[in-house]
Amino acid sequence: MPRRDLEGRIARVACIVWTAASLHVLLFPLEVQAQTAVGQAVPSEERRVYTTCRIDGARPVLDGRIDEAAWEAVPWTGDFTQRSPVQNVPPSQQTEFKILYDDEALYIAYRAWDTEPQLVKRQLGRRDYFPGDWVEINIDSRGDHTTAFSFTVSVSGVRGDEFVSLDGDNWDSSWDPVWEAATAVDDQGWTAEARIPFSQLRYGECAEQVWGIQVNRRIFRGEERSAWQRVPDDASGWVSRFGELRGITGLRAQRQIEIMPYVVGKAERFEEVAGDPFLDGHDEQADIGVDGKIGVTGNLVLDLTVNPDFGQVEADPAEVNLSAFETYFAEKRPFFIEGSNIFDNGVAEAITGGDFTRDNLFYSRRIGRAPQGAARPAEGETVRMPSGTTILGAAKLSGKTSGGLSIGVLESVTAEERAELDVLEGALGSGGRAHEETVEPLSNYFAVRVQQDLREGATTLGAMVTAVNRDIDEPSLEFMHSAAYAGGIDLYHAWRDRTYYVRAKAFASQVRGDEQALLRTQTSSAHYFQRPDVEHADLDSTRTSLSGHAGSFCVGRSSSGGFRFQTGLAWRSPGFEINDLGYLRHAGDINQFGWVSYRVNDPFSVFNSFQVNGNEWTNYDYEGLHTSHTLNVNFSASFKNQWGLYGNLTRTPAYKSITSLRGGPAARWPGEWERCLELGTDPRRWISLTPGIYAANGDENSYRYRETWASLTMRPSDALRFVLNPDYARMDSDLQYVTTRSFQGAARYIFGSLSQETLGIVFRADICLTPDLTIQYYGQPFISSGTFDGFRRITVPRAERYEDRFQIYETGAAPDGDIRFDAAQGAYLVDEDRDGADDYSFADPDFEVKEFNSNLVLRWEYRPGSLLYVVWSQGREQVAPDGGFDFRDDYGDLFALHPHDIFLIKVSRWFAW
Repeated sequence: MPRRDLEGRIARVACIVWTAASLHVLLFPLEVQAQTAVGQAVPSEERRVYTTCRIDGARPVLDGRIDEAAWEAVPWTGDFTQRSPVQNVPPSQQTEFKILYDDEALYIAYRAWDTEPQLVKRQLGRRDYFPGDWVEINIDSRGDHTTAFSFTVSVSGVRGDEFVSLDGDNWDSSWDPVWEAATAVDDQGWTAEARIPFSQLRYGECAEQVWGIQVNRRIFRGEERSAWQRVPDDASGWVSRFGELRGITGLRAQRQIEIMPYVVGKAERFEEVAGDPFLDGHDEQADIGVDGKIGVTGNLVLDLTVNPDFGQVEADPAEVNLSAFETYFAEKRPFFIEGSNIFDNGVAEAITGGDFTRDNLFYSRRIGRAPQGAARPAEGETVRMPSGTTILGAAKLSGKTSGGLSIGVLESVTAEERAELDVLEGALGSGGRAHEETVEPLSNYFAVRVQQDLREGATTLGAMVTAVNRDIDEPSLEFMHSAAYAGGIDLYHAWRDRTYYVRAKAFASQVRGDEQALLRTQTSSAHYFQRPDVEHADLDSTRTSLSGHAGSFCVGRSSSGGFRFQTGLAWRSPGFEINDLGYLRHAGDINQFGWVSYRVNDPFSVFNSFQVNGNEWTNYDYEGLHTSHTLNVNFSASFKNQWGLYGNLTRTPAYKSITSLRGGPAARWPGEWERCLELGTDPRRWISLTPGIYAANGDENSYRYRETWASLTMRPSDALRFVLNPDYARMDSDLQYVTTRSFQGAARYIFGSLSQETLGIVFRADICLTPDLTIQYYGQPFISSGTFDGFRRITVPRAERYEDRFQIYETGAAPDGDIRFDAAQGAYLVDEDRDGADDYSFADPDFEVKEFNSNLVLRWEYRPGSLLYVVWSQGREQVAPDGGFDFRDDYGDLFALHPHDIFLIKVSRWFAW
């Protein structure tokens, strides 16, 4: 039996055994539970309680010293428990805290005892960096046992804040409330005071508030973490295990209104092009806008933005995408980042990861993206395209009611965008004059998400709906959907003290539009209805709507240590389409996945902790064609000297791809081996290094990929940090898609042998003058070049033997060859039947991409909530049909390119009532 067939059978048997074993492990606790009394609870750690009181007299002065008389009204509480490196033992240094309140805010005092105060690390950093020693409080003011608000203060005075959700599985540092803190160091350690306005929390109205709280401390020199409320070693969940804060009475629900108007001035400098009225070398503009936050109730908040500006946002990383699929870029704009967890609704959430886990009902990068249309300049005309779609305004209502109902509603309107066209100076015969063409219609984006908590968050029922409506009134824009709707329901249920869980989701979608819009959708890389071997979907050029469904189901076991697992199934029907406001890589797939893990949290031998994982994926198309199966094993280790090690090994036997021919039939591809290893030194040192290597090899010598990288971090002082991340990759692929052509009524799927080299370097610098005044620099030079040769066409895409799947073109003129390069046209000419007449051609696919993106940002919070930004951004870019790679010459050429500079000053002022 051939090795690849044996591997396939072994993988399929392993998949069946794994699924059966997982279900047995899952169902066994259910059988045991069924024999216990209804409603019997599993014993858990005793909850600690701290009782506060209202301030009677003067409020504490925030200087970090805790010497005001007001603090004498409440006792200290301490007796923290270490969580790492050793769990549930006394910490090396104890911590105590007190809590007071008045009608407006919560006040927290910390005493971080330390027998060696000279070793307390006072590192500075930008907000949310959490440098050096720190203390933090997590507050579950809603009392829902699943969400919390986290406030951290470092001994240096740097503040950090995060919104915690999913019972501690998600920590969102983009949440930026307005609060204050101060610290002081003495001969017994250090102290801190914090004031957290109630307007920054969410809670319901009741006679006495009962909030969940947890207080944590980090001791930097030993990388030690300790907590006030003990959490068992093998416990699952975080917020659900908080202690309680009692004693807050007569608290009114906040109805605060926060408004932050801003003004921004921007100047651009770029290369002047003689005769082009749009490229005269400079552009200046000024603008105003406003961000706001309105407390609708104590639990619901309306965020709004009018004419938002994101000029200080860092550029996306450079890349060369040779796949058929759109790159997924992370959101970086503050309005869409804050509270984004509310709308995050993955079609198939899986610990295993994988491309299919990125599909999401809501992808905020769709709002405000670059216009999708293109202008049609006449001869002698030049075009200025808008770089993005203007967001006229957006509003977001979010919160959670006292009954456990989470609500998220987002509404955004983007403007009609027009490209400007004008006549080039000196152009003859154009007869034109300055005019505009619409390249993006007026559009409305809407999303609503609701989730109802039951059993203190151990069970959750949810639903979500999204809608996009476009005002398309020009034929040139009829390639876009006029309307797109999607929605779904989801269920999460946990039992046995949240140790076991099940999650199920189901979605439906519909898009509408002109026939050309629906034809474009059907033939896109997300669907490929035109595949000649597809039977589960019909390509219909008269279609004006398309509907589909999708969903997933998984079961698992969670804990902070020991044995864990997850297994499940996901599907997307061929007509499922959510790319108007969501992200979908490919429909018409069925995915089975499994993950098993064992983690040791307590130190042993040379390790602080150790974890080993196993993953498996099995994929089918919607007709049941088994396309691939993959097995993976990986491990991560933390050593007692604070070094870290990670490695993995992945095997994918020969598989069938339904997308590699870009709309052609399914094709058989050789199997692959993948390996990865990364080692990290102690990140507490003034200099630390994390090098890594990744290697992949295809069977039949079809593919070879090598990538090496490193992360070098240097901290010459507590106020400076430099990070350098070089990355070099080399790929040699025997089969890289080039294009599709037609000959005698038959498709020709043309591939070539690609040799590609890529080098990118990311440099970051943080200069922290004070906790509220920072300077940050980001720079990324990037070069990638690829050369093609050995062109061939796929002939028998699923032939058993690798060499029988294609026919290599012979170089030369007929009758000795069938392909030749024409330098004048920059194209390859193919005479397939060798009759002396060219049958088809394709452009030279060689490429070289050079990019440099950088941002220098000064950020000053000159008063709480009010900000000044001074920004300098620079970009350099060149794309050329030259595949040669030479480090010295390429980098010299990159920095010889004329830069595009943007200078920006933005001032915002925070007002609250």
